[in-house]
Amino acid sequence: MVVRPRDDPAGAPGGDDGAPGHGRTGGGRDSDGAWAADVIARGVRGAEPGEVPGRLCEVAVELLPVIGASVSLRSEGMPVQLSASSPQAAHLSQIQATLGDGPCQSAVEDGAPVLACDLTTGRDAGRWPIFAQQATEAGVRAVYAVPLGSGAACVGTLDLYRDRPGALTDRQLHVARIVAGVMTVALMALPHGDEPVTRDGEDDWLSGLASDHDEVYQAVGMIMAQLGVGADDALARLRADAFARGRTALDVARDVIAHRTRFDRS
Repeated sequence: MVVRPRDDPAGAPGGDDGAPGHGRTGGGRDSDGAWAADVIARGVRGAEPGEVPGRLCEVAVELLPVIGASVSLRSEGMPVQLSASSPQAAHLSQIQATLGDGPCQSAVEDGAPVLACDLTTGRDAGRWPIFAQQATEAGVRAVYAVPLGSGAACVGTLDLYRDRPGALTDRQLHVARIVAGVMTVALMALPHGDEPVTRDGEDDWLSGLASDHDEVYQAVGMIMAQLGVGADDALARLRADAFARGRTALDVARDVIAHRTRFDRS
């Protein structure tokens, strides 16, 4: 990648910093889109299908003034994290999944981008108080969640993380939507008939990426048996235990599967 993170990436086509469009003046959404498409194409060139979500998360960090990105699929109960640009971004995604709250969840419900521009104070901190506290403790001050699709057709979110408060400009949001659109197309295009498939008929890469999700639901099944409750109650108990101990739901799920943690009726 040759494009650096910048405060106004959409200004690159008309800038003089060596980015695409060097020497041009003006610019606009058409030139922003062409520039972003060029960076995206280079970012995913040669990638295997299973690498595409991760590559696109890295591209988002290159194109926008953010320090991390993650992508999750919508699912009953908890979102399925597919990929992240860094361990920090993966952790922030898991926090939202554990809490069942945050900009990612709101973007899925609204079918529109949710821009939490300042998690340290004001409206955003009050809208998701627990997530905001944990995000700021993890070094993130702003989160931008862009839906993959929209409304009833929303299949997940692209989440962008920033280490200082601030809004995305209209042009930056336009670039974020382009990345989300490419991510949506890449995910919805699978499975292909000529791709290797698993015994369940799914692409091998997609099955592997969803393995964390499978661990959570394996643990939920065990908790259901231990407590004699339904799936929703078992998931709620898993999340509550994770929150009480300052851990993610995935961490607790792995302990349940390994028989290090057991839920007793009380």
